[in-house]
Amino acid sequence: MTPDGTPPALIPLLAEHADIETQLADPSVHADAGRARRLGRRYAELGPVVQAYRTWRAATDDAGAAAELAAEDPAFAAELPALRAAADEAGERLRRVLVPRDPDDGRDVILEIKAGEGGEESALFAGDLLRMYTRYAERQGWAVQVLEATESDLGGYKDVQVAVKARSAAAPEDGVWAHLKYEGGVHRVQRVPVTESQGRIHTSAAGVMVFPEADDEGDVAIDANDLRIDVYRSSGPGGQSVNTTDSAVRITHLPTGIVVSMQNEKSQLQNREQAMRVLRARLLAARQEEAAAAASEARRSQVRTVDRSERIRTYNYPENRIADHRTGYKSYNLDQVLDGDLGPVIASAVEADEAARLAAAGA
Repeated sequence: MTPDGTPPALIPLLAEHADIETQLADPSVHADAGRARRLGRRYAELGPVVQAYRTWRAATDDAGAAAELAAEDPAFAAELPALRAAADEAGERLRRVLVPRDPDDGRDVILEIKAGEGGEESALFAGDLLRMYTRYAERQGWAVQVLEATESDLGGYKDVQVAVKARSAAAPEDGVWAHLKYEGGVHRVQRVPVTESQGRIHTSAAGVMVFPEADDEGDVAIDANDLRIDVYRSSGPGGQSVNTTDSAVRITHLPTGIVVSMQNEKSQLQNREQAMRVLRARLLAARQEEAAAAASEARRSQVRTVDRSERIRTYNYPENRIADHRTGYKSYNLDQVLDGDLGPVIASAVEADEAARLAAAGA
């Protein structure tokens, strides 16, 4: 601790906050939209830390002043326990906000849902998951844009990619990634399929992948020489041509082998822009996963996992039950969750993640 009790880890954060505040006041900074967004996101991330520090500093000063005056004035002595309790509470709040949080919490996301085991039933469940996330996004005031979709014969999705964006700037803890990053993994469903004539319960699954969206080229540098771009004609279910021009685009990032295909838009240029948008998000996620793999076990989240093959949740229709296997959360309102009431489920993951980070910080 410093002589006035300020945690040493806080000093550079206060200086950084003041420096960013000065930069954001400079009109020339806003001529570079990407830089302004990055500074704004970091400023918003540091805001709760600075506010918690100011609250703690004021509470500590009040308690200190009351302690000095208590010897002369009994009225101050009577107030001292409450003032000390307020200072302790503010100190605990400061300790919590000082625990490093995910720097991408304020980002928007690219979310992909893929049908897995279970054939047509899995594709229908993928459609149910898309509806769940869309309804949840609507409740949060976010916008959902379908980037690419391959529909199944019965109206589900074999594969669907969407962008989920906040409509305005928000605090990091309220960001899209802060909520949806816990959704990556295998989602299992237990129900009677529409194709089942005997009324038997089947188990199938769909995979969800979530990537923080890169703001612009400044987040992820991509060398044009590292790309192979192929164009071809779009096709719908069954291979029937739905386009008469080579508007579909497939981009391969040669160093990593990541392949992104887009054909939803009628314009080749639009499909290329959307494909690059997804490619940047995947490259950003890959870079972050490499960093997470290099970090010590104590600093890794206990909830968010790099292994997207992990089964994270079960949706049991006959019992109207949803269960999260990572946090132990269970409730019997599956119908409401599928209609967008996903908040309590995600909150259980957020709480588990915060507890793990606090434990790691105290280790």
